Order: sequence, then C-alpha cells, then structure tokens
Amino acid sequence: MTDFRLRDAAVGDAAALSTLGRESFVAAFGHLYRPGDLARFLDEVHDPAAIAAQIADPAVLHQLAVDDADRLLGYCKLDARSSYGEYSDARRPLGLSQLYTDPAMTGRGLGGALMEWALATARVRGCDAIQLSVWSENYGAQRFYRRHGFAKIADIDFWVGSHRDDEFLYELRL
Repeated sequence: MTDFRLRDAAVGDAAALSTLGRESFVAAFGHLYRPGDLARFLDEVHDPAAIAAQIADPAVLHQLAVDDADRLLGYCKLDARSSYGEYSDARRPLGLSQLYTDPAMTGRGLGGALMEWALATARVRGCDAIQLSVWSENYGAQRFYRRHGFAKIADIDFWVGSHRDDEFLYELRL
C-alpha cells in the first residue's frame, strides 16, 4: 500500500490528467493500434481543454489519488450519462469511463480506493447501476471488476480510429 489521499479534481488538474491518461492508455494498449489511429485517439480523449470542460461539467466527476506532494497517482472518471443504457434495464446507470493509475503504481491499493469512491458516489446519487467497458483481453482488469461485484452483460465494440476492439460491457447493480 502506498500513502495517498483522494480529492476532487479542479480545472487546474486537466494537464496532469491528460498526461496520466495518455501514459496509462499507451502502457496498456498502445501496442494494439497503428500510430496514426493511436495519436488521434489520444488527442481527442486526453485533450487538456476537453478534460477541463469535463471537470467543469457537473455530470462528470473526477476523483484523484494524489501523494503528499499532490502528485497525481491515479484517477477515476464517472459520467451521469452512461452511454450503455440500451444494454440494460437500469433506470439510472452511472458510467465509469476511466479508472487509471500510474503504471508504476498498479497493485498498491489506488484502484480499490477509487472504486470504493465510485460505488459510494453512485449510491449517494441514487444510481441503480454502474456500467463500464473493458477490453476482452484485459484479464487483470476483468478480475478487478469482478472482485468489486461487476458482471459481464454484453459484448460491445470499442474503436480507436479504424481499429475495432472486442470489449465487454460490465455492470454492477446497486
């Protein structure tokens, strides 16, 4: 276990979130994609201005795991507008769209703490489910989500440029 604390994101955290999001995604999945597709995806999804706009949006919540020097170690992003409603009969699902940690910090309790925050937040907001997608070959993440009570409910696609990944849609009913 590493010493860290959780805190809400501020607009000033957008650059650090962009950097960590890019590094985490590339470390886990960068080998799957053509360089041009990957670069465009990263520029779109992890654009600091877009992240700042998300932080300012009350429907999108970012919780940060930081060390004593306030260095970003990991984060979780929740969206009140889950994009997977058609796959479930949940009436108020919450989308967990990113749970990333610094690749060097994996296995040190950050992901579990961020997940506990996500579960508590969903319950306080009156959500009846949390939904997320996970790559079909990301077995470690699948084990992590199952340990927290999630189950696969559908096969879905995830696109990075012209590359289609087989993804699993996981859901936890609350």
